[in-house]
Amino acid sequence: MTAVGMPLWLLRPAATMHAGQARSLPPLAAGDPAPLTHVFDRPLFAAAVAEEAALPADAPQLTGIVGRLGSDAVALVRAAGGQSRSLAIGDSVDGWKLESLSIDAALFSRGGQRARVPLPAAESEPPAQ
Repeated sequence: MTAVGMPLWLLRPAATMHAGQARSLPPLAAGDPAPLTHVFDRPLFAAAVAEEAALPADAPQLTGIVGRLGSDAVALVRAAGGQSRSLAIGDSVDGWKLESLSIDAALFSRGGQRARVPLPAAESEPPAQ
């Protein structure tokens, strides 16, 4: 009896629902703009591009990250003089202190300045033949 009655009960007309249970939205007028058009007007990765463009000229260049993040990872950086160094979190180079590492960037600070330095993009090489 339940096997027959339950589907019929679930398929009952909406008129039997209590007031306030069923809510209907007003239809969109033909001339109304789409509700989220302003979202599509801005670039998807605008914040990341703005951060990279705002890097100070004397910030260290990140050339690599080695080790396990959160335990023994070190950053490989190129200092202003061109020499390469490895930095653990808390170490400094050219006045910039390495604050943290992520999978694709390093966060440096100097005084009140902060700089998120991304890893350089890998150059595409032609496939070996």
